[in-house]
Amino acid sequence: MNKTNLLASVAALALCMGGASAAPQHPAAHAKMTHAKAQFKTANRALTVLYDQNSDAEGYSDTSQNFESSLDAYDNQGSDDFTVPDGATWKISEVDVSGLYYKGSGPASGLASSENVFFYKVAKKGGPKKLVAEIDNVVGDDDGVGDFVITLGKGNSVKLKPGHYAISVQANMSYNDAGQWGWSTRNTQVGDAALWQNPGDGFATGCTAWSDEQDCLGDLGGPDHMFTLRGKSK
Repeated sequence: MNKTNLLASVAALALCMGGASAAPQHPAAHAKMTHAKAQFKTANRALTVLYDQNSDAEGYSDTSQNFESSLDAYDNQGSDDFTVPDGATWKISEVDVSGLYYKGSGPASGLASSENVFFYKVAKKGGPKKLVAEIDNVVGDDDGVGDFVITLGKGNSVKLKPGHYAISVQANMSYNDAGQWGWSTRNTQVGDAALWQNPGDGFATGCTAWSDEQDCLGDLGGPDHMFTLRGKSK
């Protein structure tokens, strides 16, 4: 099967989740959003909104998941960029992420056991270059439909000097027991386009290293992801 036909088949599986009589037998690359804009009611309003890209929803979500099972070949990550302006130093303590749970082959959809959050320095030619911080197995506040308020925790705040960075949020979630999680996409691109990687190439896209997400998964995803960074700036 060629790449175009494969992606079409994967998308079709995701879009018919609710009405299909049989659950898909392998992960789907993305799914159509089924709920309204996230409210992030438990976000820490005492923190400064350092960066906000939780707007202009496209209506889809792209997989960004550690499958915690025998499906390691499908483990994947999405990422998106942001810039810390000149003259500022950010201390990021919270990440608010819009997302979606969608059904896998298991008996239920959701919930993630935890989330992994990665921060990268972006190379001059684009794309993540150097891992700056990795906070694994954070149990974020989950609204039950796939939106997370992720408090990085004491000692895990990420300090960033002026420059170009990328963030990746990945759900830890068993496909057979809980299904899938996707990171919501948006219509408007700010900075670079969202990137995606699937090192084991389980999705058969060839995107085993960071690549343009729309090139990997099709136009139903991207060009950017939805997230907010909260913390302090000085």
